[in-house]
Amino acid sequence: MSDCFILLSANKKIKNVSYKNIDVIKGGTERHNSTQNALNYLKNKKIKNVFIHDAARPNLSIKLLHRLKKELKKNNAVVPYLKSENSVKYKIKNKINNLDRNKILLTQTPQCFNFQELFNLYKSNKEKITDEASLYLRKNEDLNYLKSNTYYGIGFDIHRLIKNKKLFLGGVKIPFHSGLKGHSDGDVILHAIIDGLLGAMRKSDIGTLFPSNSNKFKNIKSKNMLKPVVNLLNDNNFFINNIDINLICENPKVSKIKGKIIKSLSDLLFIDRSLINLKGKTVEKLGIIGKEQAIACEVICSISK
Repeated sequence: MSDCFILLSANKKIKNVSYKNIDVIKGGTERHNSTQNALNYLKNKKIKNVFIHDAARPNLSIKLLHRLKKELKKNNAVVPYLKSENSVKYKIKNKINNLDRNKILLTQTPQCFNFQELFNLYKSNKEKITDEASLYLRKNEDLNYLKSNTYYGIGFDIHRLIKNKKLFLGGVKIPFHSGLKGHSDGDVILHAIIDGLLGAMRKSDIGTLFPSNSNKFKNIKSKNMLKPVVNLLNDNNFFINNIDINLICENPKVSKIKGKIIKSLSDLLFIDRSLINLKGKTVEKLGIIGKEQAIACEVICSISK
């Protein structure tokens, strides 16, 4: 295991650190001061590469670390980024200009570097910086970036409501007078998400993976159907940008169960809740959904590689 270093603000303390290979270093007044303290601490430890990560982003994936490490073999610096989903403006004096958001890169952490080069850049730097990549830009070094491709998938599912069965929506057991008929637990939200993700990956559909004529999958929980799809997503180096969901029913009222479902989906998909949108739609009492004899769901998934 590599050594790990925790930086603390000057007025903070950490108690009961008993793990091996972890050192606690006193930080500075600004981020770059704290990082420089850590680099100075490491300068005599024969460190080849260094990963710098913000504690404010605790949920990083191991796959991301492996990919950054791989890229670091042929580069002196590797920085993950996201594309902007918002319209971006830039103010110069009193004039506001539009920027092309397709050219905006929102840099993230962990940022990875050749230790000696980063140490030298910090040593000669006298200005405040907000991330380590800034040092390379100020040195007028080129930052090449790996272009990520974005794909979209649509999922749809509908099941009849039947008495004497539990209702599951988005992996959550919902108090209701009926449940959804199906070979599995009939969770239309998870089924639609599965199809949306498979569609975005161009990997067939839910019926191919879990055929309804197979006793192997009879009464399977939809949570367990989602797991291999999430694994497939990770194995192919995809990450979820966002998921937009329409739950189509007269009852139960989506506004009352929305929070629980979004939390459940966040946990099942390993993504932040802010990336999940859930809307309730009715059909004005029309058809089997309007007569509360069925519930449907449609989903659009956006993923990038």
